[in-house]
Amino acid sequence: MTDGLDENYAKAYGGTAGFGKSPALVMIDFVQGYFDQACDLYSDVDDALASALRVREAAHAAGIPVILTNVVYHPKAIDGGRFFEKATPLRYFLEGNPMGAWPKGLTPRPDELVISKQYPSAFFGTSLASTLTSLRVDNVILTGLTTSGCVRASCVDAMSHGFITTVVREACGDRHDGPHEANLFDMQAKYADVVSEEAIIAHLNTLKT
Repeated sequence: MTDGLDENYAKAYGGTAGFGKSPALVMIDFVQGYFDQACDLYSDVDDALASALRVREAAHAAGIPVILTNVVYHPKAIDGGRFFEKATPLRYFLEGNPMGAWPKGLTPRPDELVISKQYPSAFFGTSLASTLTSLRVDNVILTGLTTSGCVRASCVDAMSHGFITTVVREACGDRHDGPHEANLFDMQAKYADVVSEEAIIAHLNTLKT
C-alpha cells in the first residue's frame, strides 16, 4: 500500500457520532495498582487521572450520572475465568488487595455508582447497560485505564448496546504510548468519537441547569 495511515482509513471511515442529549460519565478502573511503581500494573497515568477528575467535576456540575468501575475477584479467584488465567497482574485485584483500592484523589461520592467487574468491559456481566437504559442515558462518556484494555472493551460494548460513545483522550491512559495511540485511533475510526478534555467539558457546560 502506498497510502498513508490517515488517507487509507479515510476511504472507509471518518464518520462522527456526535453527542447525545442525556449523557453519563463512566470512569473505568482508576485503581491504585496503576499508580504504584512497585506494582506490575504501574502505567505512569497521573495525568489521565487528573484529566478524568476535571471531567468528573464538570459532569457533576451538569447533573449527569457518574459511574466508577473497578475489578474485584473472589479471594480464590473462582470468578476470574480465562481472563484471570491469561493476565497474571489481575492477582492484584483479589478482594482486599490494596492495589485494587481507589488512588489518592479519587474517592467515590455518595451520589456516584460503583460497579465491580471481573472482565475487561464495564458492560460484560454487570448491570451497567440496564442502569443506563433505566436512566434514559443515550451517550456514554468514557475515561479510564487502560486505553488498550478495559477502555477499548467498554467502548465496543457501549456502542454495541446502542449508546452514542465518547472517549476523552487525555482522561485515558496506558502503560505505553504505542497501544494507547493505536487504540484511540481505532476507536475513533470505528466505534466512538475521541474528543479532547476541553471539548467534553465545554459540552458538559452547555448542559448545566
